[in-house]
Amino acid sequence: MRRVRYEHTGGPLFTEEVPVAAAGPGELLVRVEAIGVTLPVVRKVTEAPEPIALGGEIAGEVVAVGAGVSRFTVGERVTGLCFGHGYADFALLDEAMTSRIPDTASAVDAVALVRSGLVALGALEAARPEPGESALVTGAASGVGHLAVRLARLRGASRITGAVSGPGKADFVRGLGADEVVTYDSADWGEPVDYALDAVGGSLLTPAVAALAPGGRLVAYSSGGGTIQAYDLLVGAKSVIGFQMALIARRRPELYERWRQELWRLHADGALRPAVHGEFALEDAAKAHAVIESRSNLGKVVLIP
Repeated sequence: MRRVRYEHTGGPLFTEEVPVAAAGPGELLVRVEAIGVTLPVVRKVTEAPEPIALGGEIAGEVVAVGAGVSRFTVGERVTGLCFGHGYADFALLDEAMTSRIPDTASAVDAVALVRSGLVALGALEAARPEPGESALVTGAASGVGHLAVRLARLRGASRITGAVSGPGKADFVRGLGADEVVTYDSADWGEPVDYALDAVGGSLLTPAVAALAPGGRLVAYSSGGGTIQAYDLLVGAKSVIGFQMALIARRRPELYERWRQELWRLHADGALRPAVHGEFALEDAAKAHAVIESRSNLGKVVLIP
């Protein structure tokens, strides 16, 4: 089978031929049909001191199951989070991190909706939104961010501001349901908001906190780091909430599953449709990463083996 990897920090990415792995205890072997490209994986390629296995969101057909697997059988279509080599023709999924794909959805729908949608929905839940409150979403054109905009509207946000890296994304984000769009370097981010969902981190944390109304909540779920001054929180009685999906998956699997089912229900009803920026061949993984690195994507970037 083909697999994408790299040998040193920064790449380059290349494909190689390797044997198909066997499913171990509690694992599913999946013939991969779609792979979601994420910013955390792209960042690790360029920043991690040692090469990592290129994993992430995959979707496809189960071709073998390991010992102890009870919820899935060969031939089922599934999606899940691969912690090993996911940029490949075949990949292994842990049964606990796997879910079925409804007959009404494609593999591309699955990788564009499930993991990114879980993060977007989880971050929104962490903000404890009330109907009629206003929202700010940074990274609003990203794979997670564009779903966060749509979900905030579905949860009753009265006004949504989308923050993006450049003005070329404004029409796309307005089309998602945002009332206002600002760029990261804007001096004015508009009227203060009740809560903010931050997917970027770094230097953007300061203006995101400043955009909160008194008593506002910022949910930070980015891998970008950053620092917040305690005084900026104190003067407006603002709060910051950290959100990590892996913690939910490990400690609250019933909540993880409930959110997953809600996403599929919204998809089936036509209320939540993921946007896909582009589909790239496995051999073009470097091009897909370049789209993410340049922050030029409008929605999800997907690899198709």
